[in-house]
Amino acid sequence: MGQLYHHSCFTCSVCSQLLQQQPFYSVSDQLFCEDHFMHSQVYYSKETCDSCGFLIKDTVLQAFGYCYHPACFCCVVCLQSLEGTQFCLDSANRVYCLKDYYRYIAPACATCGLPILPAQGSLVTERVVFMGRDYHVDCFHQGTEVVQS
Repeated sequence: MGQLYHHSCFTCSVCSQLLQQQPFYSVSDQLFCEDHFMHSQVYYSKETCDSCGFLIKDTVLQAFGYCYHPACFCCVVCLQSLEGTQFCLDSANRVYCLKDYYRYIAPACATCGLPILPAQGSLVTERVVFMGRDYHVDCFHQGTEVVQS
């Protein structure tokens, strides 16, 4: 910052806590400890975690227009953190890891009863929806074959 301080003078302008060897902020020639910078009028952040409601001080994970602590962005079933992993949403925008989404939410085929999942190595699920029922593509074709006599 181009300034020299006595050890005893390098303090937070709000609480007078020594700032040496801890995060600090300088705004308009005033020094702030991290807590007072984050919770004061100097720094206004609307980045509160949509899950827990607390201020996000470090890494902000944004998804679907919401902000989360990385640890709070987790599967609603197993509570596993989903930071950096693939995930799915249900119709109410609840977040699931792939395993739990496939287990509890994925539609079941009306012909074979098995869940309709993406092919191995794919991220896209192909299905046929006919008259309000879900089908694997192959199961739908098998169930609609024309029988000739």
